[in-house]
Amino acid sequence: MQRKPLIFSFAATLALGVLIYQVSFGYFEAAERSKAKGRLSLYRSSVVAALEQYAHLTQILARDTYVIEAAAGGDTNALNERLSAFSTQAGLDAIYLLDLDGLTVSASNFAKTTSFVGQNYAFRPYFKSALKGGQGRFYAIGSTTGVPGYFIADAVTGSDGILIGVIAIKKNFDDLETSWREGGEQIILTSQDGLVLLASDPKWRYRALRPLSVAKKESIRAARQFGGAPLKLLDWRTDERGRAVIAGEERLHLVAADLPHDWQLHYFASDDRAVARSWLATAVAVLAAGSLLIMFQVQRARRIGRALKRSEQEEAQLRETNAKLAEEINERKMAERRLTRAQNELERASRLVALGELSASVTHELGQPIAAMRNHLAAAEISPQAHASLTGHIEGLVDRMEGITRQLKFFASPQSEPFEVFDMRDGMNVAIELLAPNIEDVNAEIKFDEPVMPICIRGSRLRIEQVMTNLARNALDAVEDSLTPRLMIRIGQTEHDAWFEIEDNGHGLGQATLSEIQEPFVTTRASGRGLGLGLAISANIIKDHEGLLTAENAVSGGTVFRVTIPVTSRDERKGEE
Repeated sequence: MQRKPLIFSFAATLALGVLIYQVSFGYFEAAERSKAKGRLSLYRSSVVAALEQYAHLTQILARDTYVIEAAAGGDTNALNERLSAFSTQAGLDAIYLLDLDGLTVSASNFAKTTSFVGQNYAFRPYFKSALKGGQGRFYAIGSTTGVPGYFIADAVTGSDGILIGVIAIKKNFDDLETSWREGGEQIILTSQDGLVLLASDPKWRYRALRPLSVAKKESIRAARQFGGAPLKLLDWRTDERGRAVIAGEERLHLVAADLPHDWQLHYFASDDRAVARSWLATAVAVLAAGSLLIMFQVQRARRIGRALKRSEQEEAQLRETNAKLAEEINERKMAERRLTRAQNELERASRLVALGELSASVTHELGQPIAAMRNHLAAAEISPQAHASLTGHIEGLVDRMEGITRQLKFFASPQSEPFEVFDMRDGMNVAIELLAPNIEDVNAEIKFDEPVMPICIRGSRLRIEQVMTNLARNALDAVEDSLTPRLMIRIGQTEHDAWFEIEDNGHGLGQATLSEIQEPFVTTRASGRGLGLGLAISANIIKDHEGLLTAENAVSGGTVFRVTIPVTSRDERKGEE
């Protein structure tokens, strides 16, 4: 019977976690899909621009006197050189002139072994469309070079308006595929028949999204559009939720269908960020629910204890009326039991206090590395080029978080952390690098007056870095509302002490004193932005290093925090005396 409420509470917490995950995942997935739509729109614009970039060039060339003369049977040598120069300047694969039978009479690649001159392309749809008076466009693998490209053709007419030839150009889109691939994207461009023309993964090229009819295969073969490619089906599948499985991985699937020739651009986006955020939201919610469950159990235990106490008192009164002799014995036993319970309750209360301090410390100290990791991931998503340095940044943050949690083990076993000799300049550079996202958010100017010579002290490097990070973070918070946010950082050394200062041009201390603002859970930040533990933790760390923390209002406005740490410890100074 006593286990049922506990089992029910855990079941309810689990159900709550599942519900929160589903709701949060839906929200974050919608956000990722919105970002993916923006990127798809950008890629669609680049494809359309590539298709339309040279749309008017064939119309202009069709009116060129050199082209008209060569098409009418004149000398083609001068036109070969002219087309070669045009092709090089425009970045085209080839420009070539065909007669009415589809035979190439002049080409920009006339001097190459894969020259189009003498080749007949009457079977190509773009040639047939141009003969009918329209502009011919067609994407295919070159029958001469074996290189895929986009062909555009227009008719050439003489001075009497009679059709005398066709001028055509060829342009490949390797630069589009390269940009997709280097950007880490998964994109395919398909024809109106569902055949993959361009793809970020070369293995997907010339695959079919759906089975092709016999007539369509015959049409493709007659036009020699894809050479000898087998046109196998692409290994993929989609569902009604707007998702697809491709290359063995599930992705968000978005399609841009309003392209020329009824082509379609398929974009596959990862939802890993949405999953990570959903798990984080679920973990926070479950932790809060677990805390409430613990509080409920503590209150329940107290109520049971009070009821038990009342029952014992009534039993004692009954025994008192029955036997005077048993009264004294019972009172002594009751006193012993009350003492034991009081001791047990005192021990439990001490453990709960320690647990609360540990939770608050973990929350505060791990907040900055976690925020930095979140900003690095956001930067990686916005700028794919940041992937190369992302691993190093995150590895450093994880090492820092591991060091913080190792310090907090004093709640379980009070062991002191060994001291080492290190350069305070290195510690300040680490703190500035850790707060880089915060500095960028505030758009603050950081002036670090870094000494030329090392400023070495003996102490806990990680804990001193915590002090530097906490004070710099407080300074960044103080200059959020400044028109020109600025931090001045100085490091120096006297005969017996090393010191560093962090000065800001924020709102200053006002009437508050250092002893007031370094009290635990006292903070000047907005609700939800801090626990007020930064200065309290920093003060304890500096105290452990026999140092001194001071704070005062700057002359020009703002606050100056100064930390002084002895170069040698108290024991070493006694030994010298």
